[in-house]
Amino acid sequence: MTRSAMSDRLWALARPLAWTLVAVALTAPAIAMRLTPEVHWTALDFAAAAILLIGGGLACEVFAWRVRSRAARIAFSLGVVAVVGLIWGAAIN
Repeated sequence: MTRSAMSDRLWALARPLAWTLVAVALTAPAIAMRLTPEVHWTALDFAAAAILLIGGGLACEVFAWRVRSRAARIAFSLGVVAVVGLIWGAAIN
């Protein structure tokens, strides 16, 4: 198997995992709201989180379609995760 084929196969495995993590991150507050009164999200909170998480995921997808370099894909994806994490953390505080 060539290096490019391995990279494509790895990316094909990582994509569903990443989208699953987005879905879990969006459903976790809904579940937490049922379990504890400390978590109270409004529809606007869920919409903002969905835009942030899905927007970051789509940015990674578009970049991956355009760029074949594995290192560039990883670097860009880590950068997106860092930015989303910073925004999410700033919004919580």
